[in-house]
Amino acid sequence: MSPAETPVAKPHYWEDAVSHLLRRDRILKKLIPQHPEVWLTSRSTPFVTLARAIIGQQVSARAADTAWQRLLEAAGARPSPAAVLRLGADGLRAAGIAQRKADYLHDLATHFSDRKVHPDRWSKMDDEAVVNELVGIRGISRWTAEMFLIFNLQRPDVLPLDDPGLLKAISLHYFSGEPVSRFEAREVSLAWQPWRTVATWYLWHSLEPVPVQY
Repeated sequence: MSPAETPVAKPHYWEDAVSHLLRRDRILKKLIPQHPEVWLTSRSTPFVTLARAIIGQQVSARAADTAWQRLLEAAGARPSPAAVLRLGADGLRAAGIAQRKADYLHDLATHFSDRKVHPDRWSKMDDEAVVNELVGIRGISRWTAEMFLIFNLQRPDVLPLDDPGLLKAISLHYFSGEPVSRFEAREVSLAWQPWRTVATWYLWHSLEPVPVQY
């Protein structure tokens, strides 16, 4: 870390979660010490987190990064709803964003601009209430909403069962690479509660390459 960089604080629950997971899970007891100097951070606005999650849907980390860079070049280094609306869906497509995702980004910007969503309230709402509000936006699935809970609101007990990276890591570490069902993944996660976000984060970081950070 250079002198100009400011250390990023851990979520307030991180050490308690790590202590719990080290005690309760033999796999995480091996994985967690491999990542001693990194933890979940949140630096983006709600709009940016959701926009990046939309772009990252159903594509590889590399493809998501490429599409995100195209958006930054078109809308600015810190995209805002106003900047996306100025581009419009046609402008987003011209910048190289896939048509469906361009439409989704435009709808997301419209929801923020018209105050159809309430980001100022989300920190005080429970997880399911936030998910229910977010999935009313075109292109935001439960997975996208759960990425927002993890990466923006830093909720401690989110288990994104629709996430292929999580299922891949559970398969690799708990089932010798055999495919796993959502039921099996949920059963494994019982030992992680109430810190399933933290367990998920370390399992993501056990993969190469690491999934996109939102």
